[in-house]
Amino acid sequence: MNKNKVIAPLLFVGPHIILFVVFILIPSIYGIYASFTNWNLIGDPQWVGLDNYKTILTDTDSTFYSQFFNGMKNTLIFVLLSVPLMIIIPLIIAVSLEHKDVKFTSLFQTLLYIPGLVSISAAALIWSLIFNKQLGVVNNLFDSDVVWQANQPYAWIIIIVITVWAGIGGNMIIYRAGINGVSKDLYESAEIDGAGPIRKFWNVTLPSIKFPLIYTMVMTTAGAFNVFAQPLMMTDGGPREGTTVLMMYIRNLAFSHGESIAGIASAMAVLLGIVILIISAIQYYIMNKNATT
Repeated sequence: MNKNKVIAPLLFVGPHIILFVVFILIPSIYGIYASFTNWNLIGDPQWVGLDNYKTILTDTDSTFYSQFFNGMKNTLIFVLLSVPLMIIIPLIIAVSLEHKDVKFTSLFQTLLYIPGLVSISAAALIWSLIFNKQLGVVNNLFDSDVVWQANQPYAWIIIIVITVWAGIGGNMIIYRAGINGVSKDLYESAEIDGAGPIRKFWNVTLPSIKFPLIYTMVMTTAGAFNVFAQPLMMTDGGPREGTTVLMMYIRNLAFSHGESIAGIASAMAVLLGIVILIISAIQYYIMNKNATT
């Protein structure tokens, strides 16, 4: 075997493998190990077996039990509210931009993608000003005095708004790439058969982009379960921990101002990872099944 045929690919793949092992694989393995220990990030971890998981899942009198299930509940609320919007809105925009009467599509695409390049800190500052009680555009526009961050359901509304604002551009570009790959002959055949815009969308566009559609669903859902920055920056988990998601509890337990409880935090992170893996596996199964039909 020619050595160059082996060495050349390794030069390209090697750095990625090293980064994956150092920053993802090793920390993940150690995190799983830490979930079976009593650890404060300073001393040596003390093996406790399944005690952390039993405390989190079964000890109803434990603070960790209430934190885990409240965090998971709030995370699920975020997933259920944000994911459909992050799937549907970019799809509508992508299909609309493909209409022959729409001009300056590249400009619109660029403008919609720019929010995804803005850091979450800057985005939170922008939207905090927009929803400010006294100076905000929204309250002045509707002549209201709502304190958005301190009341429900308004707290969730501003979190979802900033999430959709920042994320629709990326999904839109994926959809547009899929739509551009659809054969024009299919659309011409549909028009000859008398199909209108809605029929062409359901019978031509949607079946042709099912792989990009399910891909964005899988990745958007996995990302939504890992939500952290939006509720932290916009509401700080309030009001009354009503928007405190699981990742916020995990961060607070592992890196609290008092004694760190990294073992419990790691166990919560592992449980969240299991939920994401199960849902992703179901979605990938559906994706592969549909991709082959």
